[in-house]
Amino acid sequence: MFTSHSRGALVAAAFFAVSTPAFAHVSFETAQATPNTSYKGILRIPHGCDGKPTLKVRVRIPEGVVAVKPMPKAGWKLETTKGSYVRTYKVHGETVSEGVTDIVWTGSLDDGHYDEFVFQARFTDAFQPGATVYFPVVQECDGAAEEWVQVPAAGEDAHKLAMPAPGVKIAGAANAAPAAQKVGELTIEQPWSRATPGGAKVGGGYLRITNNGKETDRLIGGSFPNASRVEVHEMKMENDIMRMKPVHGGLEIKPGASVELKPGGYHLMFMDLKAPLTEGQIVKGTLVFEKVGTVDVEYAVRGMGDAAPAAGEHHHH
Repeated sequence: MFTSHSRGALVAAAFFAVSTPAFAHVSFETAQATPNTSYKGILRIPHGCDGKPTLKVRVRIPEGVVAVKPMPKAGWKLETTKGSYVRTYKVHGETVSEGVTDIVWTGSLDDGHYDEFVFQARFTDAFQPGATVYFPVVQECDGAAEEWVQVPAAGEDAHKLAMPAPGVKIAGAANAAPAAQKVGELTIEQPWSRATPGGAKVGGGYLRITNNGKETDRLIGGSFPNASRVEVHEMKMENDIMRMKPVHGGLEIKPGASVELKPGGYHLMFMDLKAPLTEGQIVKGTLVFEKVGTVDVEYAVRGMGDAAPAAGEHHHH
């Protein structure tokens, strides 16, 4: 018979396994960037073309991405194509009107091997926070090709495409102050969740809560669309085993203290999801506190591979 602790460990392990991004598709190691900052694009090539080795990797640079500098790769020939931009951009106070539009690495990567191809770039203010910028990639093999060029239409889930172009999500400016919501003596910051795979029955919720008052309050639950209930859970190491369990009696927020619900620690669990969470969604829900009562909040749903504003994350399934 399983104990409650062993069940928690198994659930946590299964959730980690499901939510780890699969390497079946070409993708970026870092799938998030901010405007007007340098970005290191590490493109992951997980396999060849129907068992054949990859001989060329072609990357198309989208309009609005400038100052592109590919990294030479040992054993591979590097070529770039330059062209004019549709409009001009400001980079470090200088106006630029042309730059690298295509990168090609030529060499050989066996189908059974994995490798990374790197370039540096700068996302301009042509992109608004929340947008995803897609980089069409083509793997050329001997008589075959893998064309990762599909871009989702508005509202379409990129994860459902057969050959999706790898994308980078544009976050808010690095120096932008996070929106904070004040309710009574509590301040609530940056509620967020992560996109869930199809069929997932559980999602995770994260945020930061600060108690500015003189009395202890407790987070005891909440509500979430398409979920049967919201529970407060924690994960922590016990005897070298990561265990997950409900926080009975609610999560205590002491006077003058801040509590961060984050991956690997305290977090919310959205139980029995009726529909998956999709990247880019803003989902309205509630939090219920012992003293403040019910508070309306909005969760920003990030991509499966995205990180928190100041931390990593985890999921359950």
